Amino acid sequence: MPAEKNFVHLHVHTEYSLLDGAIRCADLAKRCAEWGMPAVAMTDHGVMYGAVEFYQQCKSAGVKPIIGCEMYVSPDGIDNKEKKYNHLLLLAENDEGYHNLIKLVSIANTRGFYYKPRVDHQLLAQYSRGLICSSACLAGEIPRFLLEGNEKGALERAQMYRDIFGPENFFLEIMPNQLPEQVAVNKLIIEMARKSNFPLIATNDAHYLDSGDYDWHELLLCVGTKKVITDPGRMSFKVNDFYFRSAQEMWGYFGSEAPDSLENTLRIAERCNFDFALNTGDYLLPKFEIPAGMTLDTYLGKKAREGLKERLGVEAIPDEYENRLSYELGIIKQMRFPGYFLIIADVIGACKSHGIPIGPGRGSAAGSLVAYAMKITELDPLKFGLIFERFLNPERVSMPDIDTDVSDKGRDRLIKYVVDKYGVENVSQIITFGRMKSKQAIKDVGRAMGMPYADVNKVANLVPDGAKSIKEAVEQTPDLQDLEKSDPQISKLLASASSMEGLARHCSQHAAGVVITPKPLTDLVPVRQIEEGQVATQFSMDPVASLGLVKMDFLGLQTLSILEEAVANVKRNGTTLGDLNRLPLDDPEVYRLLQNADTLGIFQLESSGMRRLIKKMRPDRFADLVAILALYRPGPLESGMVDQYVNCKHGEEVHYLHPMLEPVLNETYGVVLYQEQVMKCASTLAGYTLGGADLLRRAMGKKKKSVMDEHRSIFINGAAKNGIDAEKAAEIFDIIEKFAGYGFNKSHSAAYALVTYQTAWLKVHYPKEFMAAYLSSKIGAKKEVMAGYVREVRASGIDVLAPDINQSYADFTATKNEIRFGLGGVTKVGEAALSSIFKAREEGGPFKGFWDFIVRVDKHSVGKAVIESLIKAGAFDSLNSNRKQLLTSLDNLFEVASRRDSQGDQGSLFGDMTSEDQPELAEVDDLNVTEKLEMEKEALGMYISGHPFDGFRPLAAQKTNAHIADLPYWKSDTTTPTFAGLLSGWQEKMTKRGDAMGIFSIDDGEDEIKVICFPKARNGKSWLEVKPTLFEGKPYLVTGRLDDRGERSIIATDVQPLEHDASDHDYVEICLSLDALKEIPQKRFLTMLKEHRGRQTVILKVDNDVETAAIALPNVRVTLSRALEDDLASLFGRGEARISASFLGDREEKPVYGA
Repeated sequence: MPAEKNFVHLHVHTEYSLLDGAIRCADLAKRCAEWGMPAVAMTDHGVMYGAVEFYQQCKSAGVKPIIGCEMYVSPDGIDNKEKKYNHLLLLAENDEGYHNLIKLVSIANTRGFYYKPRVDHQLLAQYSRGLICSSACLAGEIPRFLLEGNEKGALERAQMYRDIFGPENFFLEIMPNQLPEQVAVNKLIIEMARKSNFPLIATNDAHYLDSGDYDWHELLLCVGTKKVITDPGRMSFKVNDFYFRSAQEMWGYFGSEAPDSLENTLRIAERCNFDFALNTGDYLLPKFEIPAGMTLDTYLGKKAREGLKERLGVEAIPDEYENRLSYELGIIKQMRFPGYFLIIADVIGACKSHGIPIGPGRGSAAGSLVAYAMKITELDPLKFGLIFERFLNPERVSMPDIDTDVSDKGRDRLIKYVVDKYGVENVSQIITFGRMKSKQAIKDVGRAMGMPYADVNKVANLVPDGAKSIKEAVEQTPDLQDLEKSDPQISKLLASASSMEGLARHCSQHAAGVVITPKPLTDLVPVRQIEEGQVATQFSMDPVASLGLVKMDFLGLQTLSILEEAVANVKRNGTTLGDLNRLPLDDPEVYRLLQNADTLGIFQLESSGMRRLIKKMRPDRFADLVAILALYRPGPLESGMVDQYVNCKHGEEVHYLHPMLEPVLNETYGVVLYQEQVMKCASTLAGYTLGGADLLRRAMGKKKKSVMDEHRSIFINGAAKNGIDAEKAAEIFDIIEKFAGYGFNKSHSAAYALVTYQTAWLKVHYPKEFMAAYLSSKIGAKKEVMAGYVREVRASGIDVLAPDINQSYADFTATKNEIRFGLGGVTKVGEAALSSIFKAREEGGPFKGFWDFIVRVDKHSVGKAVIESLIKAGAFDSLNSNRKQLLTSLDNLFEVASRRDSQGDQGSLFGDMTSEDQPELAEVDDLNVTEKLEMEKEALGMYISGHPFDGFRPLAAQKTNAHIADLPYWKSDTTTPTFAGLLSGWQEKMTKRGDAMGIFSIDDGEDEIKVICFPKARNGKSWLEVKPTLFEGKPYLVTGRLDDRGERSIIATDVQPLEHDASDHDYVEICLSLDALKEIPQKRFLTMLKEHRGRQTVILKVDNDVETAAIALPNVRVTLSRALEDDLASLFGRGEARISASFLGDREEKPVYGA
């Protein structure tokens, strides 16, 4: 195309205009290259999230990238809190313009943010140099003035922007879309440009790539605005004109009327010349202060040697360690990273000195002796056979990555230290983007289309978990193919979701990444506020690294907080522990605990699958713990590596790839398990340097054929020097290549195994203190999850007591004999309530009674709902065990105490009331056991003083052959287990074929298991047969088989209510007082009885305090059951009705259920 007829898009929204723009950067660059467009601009709404990715994609395609942004401008200043803003387009002309643009975007996303990231005219004037500005779309100030008929205001605003940016840097913008308002504005803008000598540019405000993308882009807008496509008031582009038009289309529209608007796009593209400095090898480290007369290199060497002597407890460093240390220091100096080590060591040292728990290591950094000497990590790499080059390879220049685990409760304090030391303007967290994955995209689009949830869910559930895309899912799934062909709506759903798949959906804060810079961040990258006082870079992790900014990962790890709390619990109980990092690693009691798979609370070992692996392996040494963390991953589990390790550990002969590799592979019984072993194999057999072996390991992971062919040749030639023939060397290479894909970082595994060991050691030697800390960490979890944890703790022999208003603290606490439930685990008891309760207790001592409690706490923080929840949880039982009395009296006591609070200062009659002046409590009988337990479950999410199934245990013992706790170990091939418990949480789900199936839990008070009822049962009842008999909280007998997929669940073949056999009972006798019977309408009573229709005659015994009359109810026959008793109790009240059974020929009462 002739240059004069070409065109450059200067107003383009990529996917980083989240859920608004839909153009992927790679597709945009490719299209420009195909069409011969010399340049293109990225102008996302108010942000610069994708600038580096956009730049890289354009450069790769041979297209000039222009960095820009469509800003939101507040006409009344950014301090004005009104939802008024206008659009304005800014492009970076040069380096100065780019830096001014990131200043503006950063201010907009921090102190200028109010619903949208905003700037104002004053800021634009302050940061205008090097920026090219245009009037933007219909939402711009100038178009809005024109649409209002205010041409004078439009001209004044245009002149203002020309004054701010300069006459050659401000343009009026016209667009070819067919919105009536745009057509009118185009005409007026062209007139203004001609009359007042403003230059024009034509843009298309492109939001999607092709005109055929319009329909799914409209759905994307619905996803972003949470609207349905049929909603007439939803956001819509209304016309299909906002795609990436060709130059021919643009010239066809404006070529005759305003050709200069098109030519100016090319002129602007020529003027815009900004380049990122990417991957230069220079890193922007903050300055680290060192003593006078020293360099960073010499100071690191001095501190490392001092630290290593302290670690080893020696005056002179042994040669083996000195040689390794000198080697590492030389590499670190050569690669110019001593400052990085000093900064990390300083941060970690400060954390430790301030009592913030730090993990022993994470990732490959544990392979560095310098890191160990500087107290960055806690593992001696020589002792554990860890390799430095896996961490820092002198043959591959890249920033070392020292990832650090910090207690989740201490991470904020760590960040504060870093901010205080390096300055708030120089420290930032890192943004990350959530993307639309296959199932999420289907659900999002389904909602936007207004489809029924069940239909959408059915389609989403058909997508296989391993499918890489919706397209691949359809190709692999016949049911999806059938739906796509037979249902046009589902065909559209799949097509639209497939188009959106992979787009950025939202942004959030990276879990660990922190950037520290030598100068203010906004001199280098745009930022956005994530919470008060904290910002994140607008560029994600890889772009940040490519710019040379140094990323440090500080990951909050809950287990470190648990360890800290457990150690504190031990200290509170009279014992002070030493450094857990110095524990001997050969404690037989620890391995005995692990071999029993008693791993609740044990770091990394809690899952059911891991417990099964532990039982198979039976670890008895620390090396087994390191291995088990590396083995429990899909690759090793599926490849046979696990079986080889386990079998050889327990006596099977070990086979090595070559005798020379025995020293390398003997610790893992011949299995190539670790990445470090891959490196050592290449070094031992083929003479690779460890740096070269690391490159080989990486190449094997990426499986790039040309690179692998080259390495194969190097390997075979190197092995030949060790007398290994080419055929054998090629065979060994292929085997190593296969296992290299599964290999795990041994440094990481060893560091995490140390944390695993520490948790197990504490659980063995201080079980109550450790489990109290563990349970405390789970406060806030789902109630049913917490109930499972408490159940397992109790099963281990540790009693968990109910919360107590005088004994409990916010967290679970350990005494010498048991664990006390924390008040923080009680529903509705928040931080303000806890603070008030503990303050009153600290100032006035233990509460003497219920009234004393109400008088002393702040009733704004501790309201009636909080107190009611505490009563239901049993927290006042030590003061008054009649919970019903407290609940009944609460309203009156609270009102009296509140009036006293409000009138006390006025000298009223309540002003002198003390906690001794207690109003009378209501005279009522206490709750029965069942009522108490149900209230406990309401307040705590679990039963604490007993279990509703307790009363059914004798009956269950007669009808079952298994306890729930026995089921995972059921071995019989001839007998099917039958067990009993209370039903909870039943739900119906649809199979991939659209059939209904059921899932529920059965809980016997000692354990709980998931039960699955399939639509069609083999040799048993189907879900549709079982479903009508199920009631929440009722007892059931379940027969079934253990799920062979390894999950802790039972596939049911029979489910039936747990009831006494009533087949021999001819009569059911119901005993009532006359007064109770008069309270209930006869029709209601008879209707209830008929709901329990059966074959047994009802004998009604009515007692009037003088005599008892027996009446046989005509035409009423029932089935004796617990459900009948419950309904009678609901009708007449607990204790008012008593049911008994009688037999023909034997009129003696046989009590079955009592009330």
